[in-house]
Amino acid sequence: MEKLMNLLDSVNGVIWHNYVLYIVLGVGVLFTFWSGIGQFRALTHGVSVTRGKFDDPDDPGAINHFQALSAALSATVGLGNIAGVGVAVALGGPGAIFWMWMVGIFGMALKMTEVTQSMLFRNTEDPDNPHGGPMFVVKKGFEKWGFGAVGSVVGGIFVITLLISTITGGNMFQAWSVGEITENYFKVPSIATGIVLAGLVGMVIIGGIKRIGAVAGRVVPFMCVLYLAAAFVVLAMNIEVIPAMLKLIVVEAFNPSKAQGAFMGGTAGYALLWGMKRALFSSESGQGSSPIAHSAAKTDEPVREGVVAGLEPFIDTIVVCTLTALVILSTGTYNRGHEAEFAAPVNIIAADLEGGGDDGKSPDGVPDTDDDGTPEWTIQGTALPARSAEAVRIAGAWSGGEDVFIVVNADHNKNTGLNLHRLGGEVTTGADGSAAAIKWGAIASKELPTLEGAGTELYVDYPGPSLTGHAFDRAVPGLGKYLVTLAAWLFAISTMISWSYYGEQGVVYLFGDKAVLPYKLLYCIAIVIAAAGFIKTDAQLDALTALGTGVMLWANIPIMLIFGPMAMKAYHSYMGKLKRGELHPHAAPSITDVMEGHDVE
Repeated sequence: MEKLMNLLDSVNGVIWHNYVLYIVLGVGVLFTFWSGIGQFRALTHGVSVTRGKFDDPDDPGAINHFQALSAALSATVGLGNIAGVGVAVALGGPGAIFWMWMVGIFGMALKMTEVTQSMLFRNTEDPDNPHGGPMFVVKKGFEKWGFGAVGSVVGGIFVITLLISTITGGNMFQAWSVGEITENYFKVPSIATGIVLAGLVGMVIIGGIKRIGAVAGRVVPFMCVLYLAAAFVVLAMNIEVIPAMLKLIVVEAFNPSKAQGAFMGGTAGYALLWGMKRALFSSESGQGSSPIAHSAAKTDEPVREGVVAGLEPFIDTIVVCTLTALVILSTGTYNRGHEAEFAAPVNIIAADLEGGGDDGKSPDGVPDTDDDGTPEWTIQGTALPARSAEAVRIAGAWSGGEDVFIVVNADHNKNTGLNLHRLGGEVTTGADGSAAAIKWGAIASKELPTLEGAGTELYVDYPGPSLTGHAFDRAVPGLGKYLVTLAAWLFAISTMISWSYYGEQGVVYLFGDKAVLPYKLLYCIAIVIAAAGFIKTDAQLDALTALGTGVMLWANIPIMLIFGPMAMKAYHSYMGKLKRGELHPHAAPSITDVMEGHDVE
């Protein structure tokens, strides 16, 4: 696992260079002004289209605008909003949320443009089963210019990046996150969660885009209302600190505060890095995935669906991610205090985790080394201190399996730009099943790590979705345990069924319809494999998901720039007709008919 993470870190260091972030944000600014601040049209005309006022059963496509938006949102409004925001705040601090906002705002223009492009070039030979996405944009677009072979190759490259993202962010991230939070709260083995998830997802995706759209149209509104209602309850309890938290987000984007409690600190550059990475993963702006779902919409106006798609980053990032962030910040979760305290400072020793030394101590005092030859250090065995009364009120007494850590100073931390690290371990149980000790891991450092603070503070680690769940629990004990776990299940299932469709369209592009069934089986098997629990930390989680998001951005942003003029020409032509009153909406159908797609049957 360590070798894999080192490889992913090296690759991500290239594909997520700061210049890449600036380029993506710059492209969003470009299309914002090119469209005449099209975000406004998304929030006005886009809402009318989604409401069904322009739905026509005679238009080519398989699902209505609302179902297409729901299918795309089911892939974006998900665990990226629960786990992703937690990762951004844990590693980048409150300032990361400011950069998530920037991606959300300018991502609306990115999403409008990429979906409009796909609608212009989608394949509607079978009106009930259309195909679309950047791979068809580049293939058909280059064919028009007489470079069909080049278009096919570039389209194939995009599909490869799509399949990488499908397996990592759309599948493994979701399965691991649900398995982690379910095991954390209910002690259900993660692999059992994976098996159940695979069965549920398989029953939906076997029915194709119409069943996916029908399920998404019901699940997405329900899960959003449920999650947002809980968030508003927590924020109402902490209403007096909300203005200060909003100010904190803006200030810390440019002037981060020092490390405190469980927060390792970070530089302004890392706040930008983590905020943009997590927002791009959550909203999928510029990634080229959402156009695949939107291409199934019933419409004869490509721009109409593009404007609907502009709503996604607003709902996903500006609304849902912000509420999650405020819950984490207002409850003091990101820089929370320790949950137990040793009677005396712990002792850092040379590690011998594989050599048989008791409690990890090296018998000769010479530490083990990692793959790079860097010495490794661990903690000398100590008795497990009692959990504090406040921690017991929120999370209960030690039960075994909790991930814990102390804070140490060591070599440069590549995740924060500073020198603080977490030296972690796991609470183990004795013969009677009660929590008894800590099995410490190791940290690689050229020099002997030193304790931060008194060296007696023991913190509990809440990776990914568990951090958000803990934030809810701090406000209302049990709320995170039950509601966030339920939301995680719904979010993960909805995301996985949509991403399975994205990957399916890529498989169709490369291998044809005959490969769809084997692909769906492999997709479900991957869910079980991902839930095996081999991811342990926020940094490992980020490395996995960043790979998929990053490679898709590298493939899709050039496609957007090449065919952007066509999309903008179509956009301004459509908006001209709208201003002149040439587009005639009809009376809005009932909400039920829109949600279930009956208005286009």
